Parts: sequence; structure tokens; C-alpha cells
Amino acid sequence: MKFKCPSCDMQLKAEPEMAGKTVRCPGCNTKLSIPASIAGAAPSAGLPPPSGLPAPSGVTPPSSAPEDAFGAEHEHEHGAPEQSQEQAYSYQPKERGGWEETDPANPNPWLALAIGAVASLAWFGIMFPFGKGAPGTAPVDTMDYLHDLFLERTWVNYMETFFFFWALALLYLKGQKLRHQKDAMLLDVLPAEIASEINRENVGHFIDHLYGLPGRLRDSLMVNRIRKGLELFEVRQSNGEVSNMMSAQSNIDSSRIGGSYSLVKVFLWAIPILGFIGTVLGLSVAIGSIDLSDMTDMEKVMKSFGNVTSGLGTAFDTTLLGLVLAMFLNFPMNAVSKSEDDNLNNIDAFCNEILLPRLNDGGGVAGGDSNGLMDTLVKAVASSQKEFLVDLNSLSKQIKEQADNLDKRAAAHQQRVDAEFATALNRMRDDLTNAVKDSVKTTTDYTRALSSGIQSLNTLLSELGGKQILIHQVKKKGWFSRD
Repeated sequence: MKFKCPSCDMQLKAEPEMAGKTVRCPGCNTKLSIPASIAGAAPSAGLPPPSGLPAPSGVTPPSSAPEDAFGAEHEHEHGAPEQSQEQAYSYQPKERGGWEETDPANPNPWLALAIGAVASLAWFGIMFPFGKGAPGTAPVDTMDYLHDLFLERTWVNYMETFFFFWALALLYLKGQKLRHQKDAMLLDVLPAEIASEINRENVGHFIDHLYGLPGRLRDSLMVNRIRKGLELFEVRQSNGEVSNMMSAQSNIDSSRIGGSYSLVKVFLWAIPILGFIGTVLGLSVAIGSIDLSDMTDMEKVMKSFGNVTSGLGTAFDTTLLGLVLAMFLNFPMNAVSKSEDDNLNNIDAFCNEILLPRLNDGGGVAGGDSNGLMDTLVKAVASSQKEFLVDLNSLSKQIKEQADNLDKRAAAHQQRVDAEFATALNRMRDDLTNAVKDSVKTTTDYTRALSSGIQSLNTLLSELGGKQILIHQVKKKGWFSRD
């Protein structure tokens, strides 16, 4: 729904669920309450009208200043003569150079340094009066302990405190930038009074309306993104290209916001590390102060142990302070990060749900400009053909690479098979040769032994001649034999 600021009369818009909430006017920074309902107010443009319906012909679009876009409605109400649609869209494009965009997320680190230094000095000044006991003695109460914790320890505690306030100053400045981005979300950047849809005839009026916004407010993530999308649509008349550009710009903004926390994350890492450094320093002081050279001097021994406890207290207090400050710093950092992510999501939702549906590049208008439709079709076919050829070339290249790899793998496999076959064949040949050699050797040895046995038998037979050989069998004795 739309409403006007009662102070500066700026046209604003808000979602229905925000009715009754108190906000600040982005133009004059005055607090105002969003009305629960507005009589006679047209709902904010959400979805485009049915395809083919022209914009209201009784409204004269502005020529240069955005205030004309809001004044045209009043002229129509007071009986201004109606103009034809051709006259209403007689617009001559202008040369535009955009505007200088400031960083929407990264605050000035030197300004944050100055704020952090002043805040640190103020904090030390606040803690100074609470010191009650003598330096090095046990604290009297809680405030005395805090005084000792920040002011009577090593230099590490001073650095931890300074880094903590420096990081808080960065988050404070980021919060101010975030507040500026949220204020810009209340602007009526695409007024329905100009037209219900955005086409190539009236897109110039919407761009002029953006250029007529106050400089402080138009330099925001949402307005910059919408301006870039409309200027691209004015040149290309392609919903698809605008959608791709919006998506790419969303990624750029998200990366820019994510990178803006680098310095804060460094402080979040450095503060606990300083605490551990203080622990090492305290332990070294405690160990170095031990003096047991003369155990008979109890006063000297007790003084030595007192220095030990003092060093241990410094070691533990520096670590405690570092961990506590890091924990307290983590909460506001995540809160600001979530708010920035939510704001970026709201901008993405506005572009996807409000801007893109209202763009009409002529591709869906039946009975409209045939030349524009033909140009759109030719561009679409050419773009599709180009993408098809690119994909086909890429696919052919991949297939060729796969075929080359397959040939290389097949050749390598064949070489490996041939090498293994030759190795196995040589091994089998060697085994067979050795087996044949062993068999021949065994046969030869057996033949020689057989020949030697036959020769010995012949010699024995010749020696015996005609002699007779008597064989006398000896009777074996049994177990129960008498002999």
C-alpha cells in the first residue's frame, strides 16, 4: 500500500503487514506511523496486468522530474484533458551517466578507529574511579576487580579492550549503512501512476523517476539494482537478460556484504589470541619470580610465592577478558550480519516479485507490434542457435577427448597384454627346455648304470664258468625250538 509523509509529502510504500508500525521517512528523517488503511489508495503494483492491456491513457508521464509522476494523478482528478496513448508515450531517450555509488557495506576503518579509540579512553575513564585497593592487592569488591582487570594488568588487556571497541565501532557504522538501505526500501521506486507495466515506450519515465529521487536515498542497493535493470531493459528489451543481470548483481551484493566483515572477524580472532599471549606472559612472570635459594628466610619465600600468585592472576585474567570480549563481540556481529542478509533477501524478493513481472519486452503480446515481435523472435532463435552451437562444439570436443583417451588406454592395454604374453611364452619355453634337459640327463645316467650292471654280470658269469652254485637254506630257530 502507498501513503505520503505528512512532513515532506514524499510518496512512500510499505507492505500491508507493516501497518501501524513507526518508521522514519527516508526523505526528511521524520518519525511517522504507517496508516492501517488508506481510503482510495491503489494497492502497490505487485503483478502486471493481463497481457495486451495498455497503460492508463489519461495520465501524462513525467518528462524529467519525478514529482510530475505524482502530480499527474491530481491533474487527472481535476479534469485535465485526456491524451492519446501515442502522445502519452512520446518520449525521447536521454543520455544518462548514472551516479557515483558509495560502498553500501564497508564502513570507513579510520573513522571506526577514531571512534574505538575515544570509546576505549572513555571506558578506562569510567573504570578508573572504582579502584579501591592498592595495586597488586586482592580486589575489595566487583567494581574494584573490574578496575584491576582493565587497568592494572599487562598491556594485553589494553589492546583487547581497544580492539573490542574498534570492532564495535565498525559494527555501529555498518548498522548506520544498513539503516540507510532499509530507509530506501520505503521508496516508491516503480509508481503505478506512470504505467501498470514497463515496456520500451515508458521505461524512460521510470528511469527518470529514479534519477529524480533524493541523492541520499537513490544511492542504495535496491535503487541501484533497479536502475541498472531498467537501463539494460531500455537498451536490450529482453526480460531474460534483465533477469540474468539481476541475479548476477545479487551475487555481487552478497559477496560485497560478506567481505565487509573481514576486519571484524580479524578482531574476533585477535582478541582471544591476545588473551593467550597474556597468559604466557603471566606464567613467565610467575615462574621467573620463584626464589627458593634460601629456604630458611620464610619472609623471602612468602614474598616469592606472592609474586607467583600475582603472575598467575595476570595470566588468567587476560585470558578471561579476551574470551569474554570475543563472546560479547560475536552477538552484535551475527545480528548485523543477519539483518543485512534479510535486507538483501527483501531486495531480491522485490526484484523478482515486483519488477520482473511488470517488464514487457513484447514477446507475449498478441496482436502487438509485429516488427518488435519478429525482432524478439529472431533474437531468441539466434540466441538459442548460438547456445546450441556452443553446446554442440563443447560436446564434440568432449567426445573427441573421450575417444582419444579410449584409444590411448586400448593401445596401452594391448602393449601390456603383448608384453605379458611374451614373458609367459619365454617362461614356458625355458621351463620346457629345462625339463627336457633333466629327462635326458636322467635317462643317460640310467642307461650308463644299466650298461655297467650288464657288464658286471657278464664278468661274473665268465668267472664262474661251469662251476655250480649250491644254495643251502638255513633253518630258522623259532621261539619254542629246542635247538
